[in-house]
Amino acid sequence: MIISTVLHNAIKLVLILTLSFFASCQNIPETIVTKQPVLSNYTLGEKWVWKYKGVSDEGEVRSNGTDTRKIVDVNGALGMTIGKDTVLVSEIVKPEDSTTSKYKWPLEVGKKWKYEKNWTSQDGTTGKQSQDVEVLSFNEETVDAGTFMAYTIEYKGEITNSRGYSAKTDEVWLYAPEIKNFIKMTQIQDGFSYSEELIEYSK
Repeated sequence: MIISTVLHNAIKLVLILTLSFFASCQNIPETIVTKQPVLSNYTLGEKWVWKYKGVSDEGEVRSNGTDTRKIVDVNGALGMTIGKDTVLVSEIVKPEDSTTSKYKWPLEVGKKWKYEKNWTSQDGTTGKQSQDVEVLSFNEETVDAGTFMAYTIEYKGEITNSRGYSAKTDEVWLYAPEIKNFIKMTQIQDGFSYSEELIEYSK
């Protein structure tokens, strides 16, 4: 009788542990892989609005305002307004040949790469940005525009220019696949902090 009771309790314990294991497995999220957006993902009239702010270590506000991008009609094709310019969406979604691009598609947690960008300012100064990149997580994130599932992508490196300037630059970008854009970014560079946050998104 005692042996039967012990055996019964042992079997019961094994069943409980097995059920607990399968229940916990259901809570483990599947690996999310996000491909680069394509032209058909964009809609005429779609709009993104960010607020931005740049502050020095002394608390001096050096930039403060909003930035708006919108999908518009360009002779029957879709274009995106970026500042005073309009760029065809077909150009924006072109796969990049570079192995050091801003986003390395497809995105997934744990992915790492090197981001490099060369630029020339209006006064002729040339420069380079070089950063090591890692996708840290894919979680629900809340900003002024709402709550979105977003990748947290960390960029750590430096920026240099032809005038001898050199500074460490650390950035964190939150990219939301649902809206094909970032919803927040923060940057710290040589005593200067800069941030952008999505405050409006509409189709």
